[in-house]
Amino acid sequence: MALSLIAPAADRAGAPEDELATAKDDRHFVTALARGLDVLACFRRGETALANSEIAARCGLARSTVSRLTHTLTRLGYLHAVPDAGGYRLGAALAALGATALAGLDVRHLALAGMRELAAFSNASVGLGVRDRLSMRYIECCRGEAAIALNMDVGSRISMTRSAMGRAWLAVCREDERRAILDDLRSIDELAWPRLRDSVARALDDYAAHGCARSFGDWQPEVRAIAVGFRPGGGLPPMSINCGAPTAILDEGFLMDAVRPRLIALASSLDGVMGS
Repeated sequence: MALSLIAPAADRAGAPEDELATAKDDRHFVTALARGLDVLACFRRGETALANSEIAARCGLARSTVSRLTHTLTRLGYLHAVPDAGGYRLGAALAALGATALAGLDVRHLALAGMRELAAFSNASVGLGVRDRLSMRYIECCRGEAAIALNMDVGSRISMTRSAMGRAWLAVCREDERRAILDDLRSIDELAWPRLRDSVARALDDYAAHGCARSFGDWQPEVRAIAVGFRPGGGLPPMSINCGAPTAILDEGFLMDAVRPRLIALASSLDGVMGS
């Protein structure tokens, strides 16, 4: 039986109102558009429908505002009304948009064979991810044959600062981009900032020393994972590949000694691949 290890709600849904607050001084920022996108982003995997009240609670918006947003998104096909459930589900137009976006990430297809091989070798989960605001989003995922596996799929969203995938991304992104992200995180929670700043600094030192980022119980207490970042080129943003599993089946020594060099080699093979 598979062990479900879904990212915490805060990692999946994000903090849209806090992130909007960080853009309040940007005169080019269109708040209405951002709120509409936040409505679409608040849906979670496995949910059939959400009522306006549930969307309002997740997005931190007034129900009257959400009502106008869901009406507009439904008219455009990005949401679909479900009268029997008294709510909305994601619409076909959004599915088509997502499929088009994923189709443009050809690096997924180039990475897939290596990811499958690594998943089979490690008997763990191997994921490819990109930045999604202040989180990381899975765009490809492979699993080993272990009876206990991480329940992560394409579209899953996890913490940037507590996950190995996010830490690896921070290690390979541009310094100005990393600084902007950390400034946003600091503005969201000043009290937590010193601890967060120190954890990111340790993660960057860790990456320099080992060639990978580690998250041993930081994202979830029962999960071990490592990740390596790379720049695919071709105008695509930095990405990172992780390998992880529940601590019950993945030994830390095996992960660092046997899996790490293979993960580094896989990421290296994808570095600049879209620019060649």
